[in-house]
Amino acid sequence: MNLKDKIVVITGAASGIGAATARHMGVLGAKIAASDINLRRLENVVTEINDAGGTAFAHRVDVSDFNQVDAFFKAAVEAYGSIDIVVSNAGIGGKEQHKTAEHTHEDWHNVIAVNQTGVFYTMQAALKQMMVQGQGSIVNVASLAGLKASGYNLSYSASKFAVVGMTKSAALEYGKDNIRINAVCPGYTRTPLLEKLLGFRPEMEETLKRLIPMDRFGEADEIAEAIAWLASDQAKFITGQTLVLDGGTSLL
Repeated sequence: MNLKDKIVVITGAASGIGAATARHMGVLGAKIAASDINLRRLENVVTEINDAGGTAFAHRVDVSDFNQVDAFFKAAVEAYGSIDIVVSNAGIGGKEQHKTAEHTHEDWHNVIAVNQTGVFYTMQAALKQMMVQGQGSIVNVASLAGLKASGYNLSYSASKFAVVGMTKSAALEYGKDNIRINAVCPGYTRTPLLEKLLGFRPEMEETLKRLIPMDRFGEADEIAEAIAWLASDQAKFITGQTLVLDGGTSLL
């Protein structure tokens, strides 16, 4: 696969799937505009890409603030001239794990603000630029929790179901404009978010693995490879779809 000189904007690129995607697309020749709320870790990722011969810059962004998202996209266009691919990956989980009746309002508002509103803001900024260009590809990072029930996780599940719905709705609207919008739905993948969940309930690791026919967690690099393919011209007749990467969990 060749992404040489493609301009790629990635949110949530400081760790996990976002960092793996930034590195992978950098190796494939893309020019990366990377954002995250954690600038220190983000700069480490960008340094890795540049030291490996790629091209990338870091920009601190809180995706729940449209003005920050908009400024980031303007910085990407100023630096590179256009935007070919957007990967909307920024996401968080709740601070606590409770059943619905005990779910904290703080977790609800924080998770929805980043995972749902942040994707809306990112798509909106991306689409405005892509409409000017007459082309573009967006990949939203949803989750298996956006396709099937996920207990003790209401705000996260609600936000990821919303990402799947927003992806399909926007794809319907912009297909005629040569703009593709798809989503990936990772299952249990080794990322800081999963490690945080297992930190709450360590006993869940073996329980979760029993739900995966392939008997292992996914790796961030595996999700990154799928995102790169889905965003690339090799998937140019695919839009409005959700690509599930879950080791078979959804089969159960």
